Amino acid sequence: MNILLTLRILGALLLYLAATLLTALPFSFYYADGAALSFILAALTTAGCGAALFCGCKSRKDLSLREGFAVVSFGWALFALFGALPYIFSGAIPSPLDAVFETMSGFTTTGSTILTNIEALPPSLLFWRAMTHWLGGMGIIVLSLAILPMLGVGGMQLFKAEVPGPTTDRLKPRIQDTAKLLWSVYLGLTALETLLLMLGGMTFLDAICHAFATLATGGFSTRNASIAAYDSAYIDGVVTLFMFLAGINFTLHLQALRGRVSVFYRNEEMRFYTTITMVTLGLILLFNQLSATYFNFFDNLRYSAFQVVSILTTTGFGTADYELWPVITQYLLVILMFIGGCAGSTGGGMKVARVLLLLKHAQVQIFRLIHPRAVRVVKLGKRPVDNEVLAGVLGFFALYLGVFLVGSLLLAACGMDVVSGGAAVVACLSNIGPGLGSVGPTDNFAHVPGFGKTVLILCMLMGRLELFTVLVLLFPSFWRK
Repeated sequence: MNILLTLRILGALLLYLAATLLTALPFSFYYADGAALSFILAALTTAGCGAALFCGCKSRKDLSLREGFAVVSFGWALFALFGALPYIFSGAIPSPLDAVFETMSGFTTTGSTILTNIEALPPSLLFWRAMTHWLGGMGIIVLSLAILPMLGVGGMQLFKAEVPGPTTDRLKPRIQDTAKLLWSVYLGLTALETLLLMLGGMTFLDAICHAFATLATGGFSTRNASIAAYDSAYIDGVVTLFMFLAGINFTLHLQALRGRVSVFYRNEEMRFYTTITMVTLGLILLFNQLSATYFNFFDNLRYSAFQVVSILTTTGFGTADYELWPVITQYLLVILMFIGGCAGSTGGGMKVARVLLLLKHAQVQIFRLIHPRAVRVVKLGKRPVDNEVLAGVLGFFALYLGVFLVGSLLLAACGMDVVSGGAAVVACLSNIGPGLGSVGPTDNFAHVPGFGKTVLILCMLMGRLELFTVLVLLFPSFWRK
């Protein structure tokens, strides 16, 4: 393990974070919200620590996969710690633990919040809160490799450790080129949604904050009532569309922009993702209609579609209190919480590709019981899936359930009830935001005990980095030469 190289890269990432902290200053000056000094102090503190690490730790060795795991995990943790400084310096969130919870929730695109009055925050802090989503959405490390060539190290190890999903689609041999291409798509969709939301009546601040949160599948809103505060079918429709797009593998968007629109249909994961969305929506529409939850079918369609897409993509925006819906619909939403978005998207959860491979693997095992001598392999699309990939998927599934159970037990030990504790863990582990019970769509995480918040912070980090990246650091053999 090359400690010096790891610390040097972490220092470079902190320098980048210091620069992004300053992006909130124009909003602070424009609205005269009094938070400018907090951002300047936070940027200076972050830059000082980053410069000390970058200049004080020099190494000529190349970056290995081992250092890649360490940089990604510790980089995310440092971003959460230093990104919390504006909240603490301004007094908006005086508790360091609460501030780190809010920032980790932002950078991991979880969207769980401890704030009880979001609208009371200074506008610049609301922008920074949304910015943490946007930076974390496509991956801080990928972004850094795209704009920080000064790192001067091979980047594929970092990309492999960071990019969500069981596989990565190498569009170009150089990681910097790939990162730039993906971020250009990300930036373009963000700009388009910002414009459309402004056409729907949002201010520029509200529009860009919600666009940041949507494309990152984060869920932080500038309003206490989330998207429901605008009570606009147009805004609901725009956000629903872009949440759905954000849950798709971004390499498919890039190929579609190059004229290969058929990739959306030809990609098996994309078809399964669409099927899950439509089937779940149909069932929830039916149960809401039978229970007379909404008297108007179009209202039922509007709110049901929004919540289905919001939960499946792990965005977590809300336009309705789904805890008032029939119990069966809540169960369906919980299932979506575990599934998440597509591999290569900004969504969290187990990922659609993994769920699809698990189902295919189970189907093959049943087939082999019936036909012991038959030879049949798991395929994704038309390509056979390597046993190594299947083993990784099964291992991830086992770890995911294990972390969920341990986290739920720890929250139960804090005094939380079974529904609230379990929902809080899956909401943070899948990077969704709201859950059920006392952490439902109209509630927050402020009441969770300090130890419970620490557990949830770790769940957010592990969920965003897909478990293996973080858990591998716990093994002594990882640190040995």
